[in-house]
Amino acid sequence: MTILLEKTFERTLDRLVADYATPANRGGQLEAWVFEDAETRQAGERRLAEHGVTARIRSAYKPLVHAFLEEIDLEGVEEVRVTYPLLGEMPRRFRLEAYPLAALVAPARLVFTEEEEGGFTYRVALVRADGRSRTFDVFAPNRAHTDPIGMTVTSPTGWLKWTGPDGDMEERRLETDYEALFSAAVDVIARYPWGEEEPYFEALSIRAELPVRDRPLPHGHESISLCEALHEDLYFSALEIFQKKSGRPLGDRGLRPGQIVPEVLNGEGAPRLRVEARALQASAWSGPKYDLDSAPAAIGPGQVGAVLDSLGGRRFTARSRAGRKVEGLYRPGADPAVMISGGQHANETSGVIGALRAAKRLAGLPEAHFAVSPLENPDGYALHHHLCAAHPAHMHHAARYTAFGNDLEFEPEPAEGAAGFEKDIRWQAEALCAPKLHVNLHGYPAHEWTRPLTGYVPRGFEMWTIPKGFFLVLRHHPDWEERGARLIEAVTAHLDRVPGLRAFNEAQIALFEIHAGETGFRIVNGVPCLISVETRHAAPLTLITEYPDETITGADFVQAHTAQMETVLAAYHAFRQMMLS
Repeated sequence: MTILLEKTFERTLDRLVADYATPANRGGQLEAWVFEDAETRQAGERRLAEHGVTARIRSAYKPLVHAFLEEIDLEGVEEVRVTYPLLGEMPRRFRLEAYPLAALVAPARLVFTEEEEGGFTYRVALVRADGRSRTFDVFAPNRAHTDPIGMTVTSPTGWLKWTGPDGDMEERRLETDYEALFSAAVDVIARYPWGEEEPYFEALSIRAELPVRDRPLPHGHESISLCEALHEDLYFSALEIFQKKSGRPLGDRGLRPGQIVPEVLNGEGAPRLRVEARALQASAWSGPKYDLDSAPAAIGPGQVGAVLDSLGGRRFTARSRAGRKVEGLYRPGADPAVMISGGQHANETSGVIGALRAAKRLAGLPEAHFAVSPLENPDGYALHHHLCAAHPAHMHHAARYTAFGNDLEFEPEPAEGAAGFEKDIRWQAEALCAPKLHVNLHGYPAHEWTRPLTGYVPRGFEMWTIPKGFFLVLRHHPDWEERGARLIEAVTAHLDRVPGLRAFNEAQIALFEIHAGETGFRIVNGVPCLISVETRHAAPLTLITEYPDETITGADFVQAHTAQMETVLAAYHAFRQMMLS
């Protein structure tokens, strides 16, 4: 274990109270924007009021949404008109930052219009049923700055406006503890002498404690979480630092830096940070067990293996970087072979159960021919389980990749005689059945995904920042276009009969389009689809599912893994009919 940094940060609210709660400032007025939860900000206002200072302490994160949650009365309002600042490098960023305002102001209608470029202020008009309207501004403090990899971005920041008892005024950017902690973490990671060979470490632990609490929102699975936002920014900023160090292109998913583990916990008092390189955690765990058809949450790897054992056929395995078993099953038969996989990105957990439920159904068919690897990334899955102990409703993208820190799909072929690690499970499946169709089950965030300190919108993942329903991605070899179109038509026609799925998609897409514009998808039988030519996959047809499953549990999770299972079954039967006709 090597400690890179251990530091406690002065709390910004405490500093504001110490600076302004003085006899000389009695009668003054303070406005400040900080990264704190509502309860804490209101407590700061009361502390200042005790010293004669009138204070309004607002959130620097999603200030427009907080204004509607904390300050704006919508009684009798029929329409909310928001003119948002236009940002050159990302024109709709401030419109995205207002998500999910359309749902929060309902039944009032939300209408967005663009402002000319420049400034960081929303203009809001509330229109009432009697025709009266009220117009006001909502300030969204931001700064243009250079991020950890040298790119210029515009990010939310702390801010201060002070009017003294004598009328003197001051306005300036306020570097907050939240921003200082993030900067300290990424600076020490970027400056540390890691060496030149990948992986640079076994595990990089970034542990932060913040005195803030999440705020659930009254829509879907949305919440305001400064802890989750910091986790995402720390993780992807660290990945980008190592991408730059390696000389790889930004966003390269083959990078193998090691396992990056941000843990952002609810603490008390001053924020704290500890960054250390440590050994990889490889402890075994069996995990929870549920009835598969009604599983309300992710199952453990022990149940994955037990279900595969119950299906007969030929078992095959691989080993993860940490030594965990990756399990697969091959069932030979007379039908055209299909490969089914789940858990490539281990925080996308509905595909694991969907793959197993589908395999159980297929195993009951006399001529079924398939290979299934339902949990391809057990190291990431173990990390996801660990992180969920503190924050079960967070996305935990640190668990997305393998313990090498790369996307399993981009794991390079090993030298002769060397271990193939997780990707070996797919190579074995391909060797066993030579499938022409691969159904690859995935998920994505069920609520908003942000990186507030490096431009707000997740770089490289812009299309994933807010949910937009269950959709399919079809990748096909050039001479398989017609068969791919037939497959999509058949699968979506089946999915359109899954109870509740079309309504779910329509509701999410409607909210998405208000905040982000057109999806860019082709809608087939009520299911959004992206279809493209791709030759890097061994199978000429690769069907990828994308269900907004990260963080969901209960009945919503059952709906997710049911949609995953139904997709596999529909694809299997449509492919069989296509190839045998």
